[in-house]
Amino acid sequence: MSTPQTTSGFVNIDNAKIYYETAGTGMPLVMIHAGVADSRQWNNEFAEFSHNYQVIRYDMRGYGKSEPVDGEFSHLSDLVSLLNALGIHDPLVIMGCSMGGGLAMDFALTHPTRVKALIMVDAGPGGLELDTAAPSTFADAEKAFEAGDLDRVAEIETQIWFDGTGRMPEQVNQAMRKLLYEMDRLALSHEVKQLGKRLPNTEVPAVDRLKDLAIPVLLIVGSHDTAYMLAAAEYMQEKITSARKVVIEDAAHLPNMDQPHEFQGIIKDFLVSLSS
Repeated sequence: MSTPQTTSGFVNIDNAKIYYETAGTGMPLVMIHAGVADSRQWNNEFAEFSHNYQVIRYDMRGYGKSEPVDGEFSHLSDLVSLLNALGIHDPLVIMGCSMGGGLAMDFALTHPTRVKALIMVDAGPGGLELDTAAPSTFADAEKAFEAGDLDRVAEIETQIWFDGTGRMPEQVNQAMRKLLYEMDRLALSHEVKQLGKRLPNTEVPAVDRLKDLAIPVLLIVGSHDTAYMLAAAEYMQEKITSARKVVIEDAAHLPNMDQPHEFQGIIKDFLVSLSS
């Protein structure tokens, strides 16, 4: 089966150029990357799901090819402007990992008529505070950042988020690990430019509005992720009536990169269940 043609480009939003790619036809499936990644996180899923859906992925402002610029912005208003510019108004399925999952949930809560279902991948609702221990290496990453050693920061963050808790670097997919390191290193090079002021997506944080989610919600979490992310998935499972949780065993914070076949199988079953 030949892969549908990909359309890519930039949408101008408040002086920023937001990079996007879209392919395929059918129900729109929007993929939003993690805060240590960019749209390349979804390389496998973008190719796979373009056969049956209209897939859309993009680099958030300050990530990948979307350079940071001066001025106030919110990731939510960027997303709304992007979808409007691409003419995507049909109810869509929105999938986000980590920070991208928080954004996906904010979009679903703010524009309920535009969202058919929500997929949260190792993500939590905005404003969720939990009493969990953070990895000790967080402090090492901060020190390296302050010292301007971005290569070191990217390596530590790759250990935290890609290798995860209880796995060594040599135990994971090396090509995917290298890609995560490259995406994170690029994001860090944008971050040190200190351009743009990010505003909250919403006035009321999502954690206070979970009962408003009246759509199917799929929660996916890698078993080697941080204590906070595992607890966040449990919290959402308890608070969102329509939520279903799936744990991917040999995976950390970016389970789609760790276990692409298992991940895609879970997503396929969920998407099929929406149309049945």
